[in-house]
Amino acid sequence: MKLLIIEDNHLLAAGLRGALKQSFTIDVAHTGEQGIELASQADYGAIMLDLGLPDMRGEEVCRHLRRQGVTVPIIVATGEKDPTRHVQLLDEGADDYITKPYNTDILQARLRALFRRNNSTPPSKRIIIKDLIIDPGSRHVERGGVSIYLRKKEFDILEYLARNRGRAVTRTMILNHVWESGRSGWNNTIDVHIKYLRDKIDKPFSNPLIKTAHGIGYMLDA
Repeated sequence: MKLLIIEDNHLLAAGLRGALKQSFTIDVAHTGEQGIELASQADYGAIMLDLGLPDMRGEEVCRHLRRQGVTVPIIVATGEKDPTRHVQLLDEGADDYITKPYNTDILQARLRALFRRNNSTPPSKRIIIKDLIIDPGSRHVERGGVSIYLRKKEFDILEYLARNRGRAVTRTMILNHVWESGRSGWNNTIDVHIKYLRDKIDKPFSNPLIKTAHGIGYMLDA
């Protein structure tokens, strides 16, 4: 699950990244312009948007993204207490808001709720494909009743393939979803991780599930 944080306070953004990194792959933008650029390029499950940005108001960023056709759920962080103002934020395209100062556990719960609304397969629901079971909540994987240990990136790639089962995804799509933005020339890294996954998910079993889509990338058998 990938999250974009648009926050001009570098210290606060670093703290959020540290608090949320176990649950999300995180990109950070410190201006509205950077946030708009990242949101239009990468595959995010949600955006956390601060209102007080140095180059434009957060409301402008929200409106701009909606005009661009970006439908990713947006949660606005605001210090404003007026309920009328909160209604305005929702009317301008935000999906939710959280008032400052906020508890990071509550923030994570709000973010998980946004992910659930935006995904046909909720993050907490087990994904079952033939004899493969993936539990995003506990990050547990088993196949044929056998538990399989996966490193974080291996799990993230497998979950991404599973949520796109039967559809070929490119190496760039995998890279943008699983790693922080700004990476390039990492195709070999994707291939290496796929090899590790195949060694664990497919090699011990008779029917392989991870397929190579020649000229495109990879897919998980539906």
